[in-house]
Amino acid sequence: MELTPEKNANVFKAFCDEKRLAILELLRSGEKCACVLIDQMEIGQSSLSYHMKILCESGIVESRQEGKWTHYKISEQGSHEAMLLLKAITTPNATAEDTRCCNQ
Repeated sequence: MELTPEKNANVFKAFCDEKRLAILELLRSGEKCACVLIDQMEIGQSSLSYHMKILCESGIVESRQEGKWTHYKISEQGSHEAMLLLKAITTPNATAEDTRCCNQ
């Protein structure tokens, strides 16, 4: 997994909105058609598209087309990578030299 500031930001952006968290909660029970998400979230199609674009760009959600509708589900790989990312960026790895004060 490549850790880049842009990829990191995309992942955390996906988690920093109440509507996107609610969508993820709905997707926990399995794949959902956009029409179902629109009804359950009580939001418009353009609003859902905006949020799904962010979730898909993060890699946490994947989509597939079936006719005119898009179906969404949580990506096992993307979810795993998001967990690894959080662990990687919150695990201290400083050396003694890194923690040296400027007064020393």
